[in-house]
Amino acid sequence: MPLNDERAASTSGGEDQGSDVESSSERCDSMTSTSDLDCSRESFTSDCSSKPSTPSSSPPKTLTLDEVMKSARDLSNLSIAHEIVVNRNFHLEPNSLPQDSLWKIVRDNVHNAFWDTLESELNEDPPEYGHAIRLLEEIREILLSFFNPGANRMRTQIMDVLDMDLIRQQADNDAVDIQGLASYIITTMGKMCAPVRDEDVKKLSEGPDNIVTLFREIFRVLDLMKADMVNFKIDNLRPLLQRHSVEYEREKFQSILNKLPNALENTTSWIKSAVDDLWTMTPKEQTSGPGKGERLVPGPFKVLNVAFLYMLTWDYDKNPLPETLINDEMRLREIQWQLQQCQAVNEVLLIIHSTVGDPIQGLPSLSERLKRMISVLLDGIHRPHFNLEEALEGVNAQVCCELNKSLTERSYPALTPALQATLTGQICSISQKDNPIRALVEDRVQQYFVTLVFDPKPQVKLEQVPAGLTAIKPELATMGAKFLSLVNYNKSVYGPFYADIFRKLTHSSSSPPAAPQDTAQDSVTSN
Repeated sequence: MPLNDERAASTSGGEDQGSDVESSSERCDSMTSTSDLDCSRESFTSDCSSKPSTPSSSPPKTLTLDEVMKSARDLSNLSIAHEIVVNRNFHLEPNSLPQDSLWKIVRDNVHNAFWDTLESELNEDPPEYGHAIRLLEEIREILLSFFNPGANRMRTQIMDVLDMDLIRQQADNDAVDIQGLASYIITTMGKMCAPVRDEDVKKLSEGPDNIVTLFREIFRVLDLMKADMVNFKIDNLRPLLQRHSVEYEREKFQSILNKLPNALENTTSWIKSAVDDLWTMTPKEQTSGPGKGERLVPGPFKVLNVAFLYMLTWDYDKNPLPETLINDEMRLREIQWQLQQCQAVNEVLLIIHSTVGDPIQGLPSLSERLKRMISVLLDGIHRPHFNLEEALEGVNAQVCCELNKSLTERSYPALTPALQATLTGQICSISQKDNPIRALVEDRVQQYFVTLVFDPKPQVKLEQVPAGLTAIKPELATMGAKFLSLVNYNKSVYGPFYADIFRKLTHSSSSPPAAPQDTAQDSVTSN
């Protein structure tokens, strides 16, 4: 369409991203226990290399507009390539703008103005064809863009029928067959479209008599066909990208760092926080000699694993995301959101079983019903304006109703008012951060992820949840697999950059004085 600048939106199906990248990297080294510590982070910037060994830095410099634009294109290409690799459901579709957005209002007004002008010109006597010719020109270019090199016969036919010089001559003599050209365009679209668009093209051929309305519909279907073509190319490109994804993403990231000074500042702060936290938790050496009484700097494996564990409770409002994780922000957020909901569901179920006791033990169907009910009522718990106390009151009311129904069906007495009051108080109290049941569940969930991240064979551990988390075992296993996949793929791509940052931190004058506990810093890239 004239002014046909609708942007394409990416649609991601986060559930399938894990299997595509699971084999791209190995697991992490050694096992440790760690607590989730809040740390301060900062902004965007630093340096690395396209080679798997030592990343390179660029000195600060003034960037030209061309360099800024090239960096933006590199970042866009990196983001798209990453999404194609990690998300097998990634595809492009014409962007659906929010109904009341300013962009949609402006775009619709401009488009409507064009169509109104076209209709006005065609209704003149004799008709004016200025806008119609521009319309046909754009349609011709769109149709030609669908062909691969070598499809000469169809290209030649389109060029002959939509010969713009000839059409201009016909327009000068009021001899343009607009309806005939529209029919040819629709027939050509039918030959070129994917099967899923057959019905849309059929409706065009049976379309309205109003030529302007018909051309509006032609452009709508052409937009769909363009998205189909892009998605077809993405599907063909995905296997190639998957084979070379690590090298490609690392090279693209390095090209960005070569142009942007200090382009790993947030990542450096993130890793430094893990170094500092682990260093303060490491006991001092008890051996005699020059290093007596000094703490050993934790090794790179432990530091990086602890840094990744921070992402499970990352405060996105207060702390900027590490630059190396920006492309996975939504996937990390979704894991965090699902984890918050699952933890709350598990806390409520623990309270129910410990309060009511024997009458509801050994009833998996009841537990499953309660779990589904609680999950629905706590959906959206991560949202800023979610009222947890109010939601828990609703959870309590539904739980008591379901429990009384189940108890009476099995000839047990219903919950007493005193027991219901106890249940209400305990369920509503988990809205408080220092609630002991909440703290217990969060600590054991953290233990579960620590085990996964640090174990050399984490797949074996996915189904082994700590005591008290059995109710959310399937959800934990799914989230654990997704998290491991993201962590391992990220290490494969950015390992050299992390190793370089770690070396700088541990050898800087402000770093702890002792040597790292393991010296294989470069081996970060193999994890």
